[in-house]
Amino acid sequence: MRYPIVIETGSAETACSVVVPDLPGCFSAGDTLDEALAAAEEAAAAWIDATLDEGGTVPPPSPVSRIQALPDYAGWAVGVITIDPALLDDARER
Repeated sequence: MRYPIVIETGSAETACSVVVPDLPGCFSAGDTLDEALAAAEEAAAAWIDATLDEGGTVPPPSPVSRIQALPDYAGWAVGVITIDPALLDDARER
């Protein structure tokens, strides 16, 4: 699964921030963009695992165009992260 993300690039004084809008409260940061993206994949996997453990449902990924149109993230870069769909299968087997 490919989830859209929004990225606020950092500077020498601030970290890069990454938010996964489809997964409420799921975000990460890193000193570099590569670190922030890796952390975002880990955060999304943990969010999905925790949600399924609690009996919740995982929303499907939105089209990137929908995420680009969100006013809260105007000026942020948009990208995607890949989440292993086996996470959903593993949770169903529990």
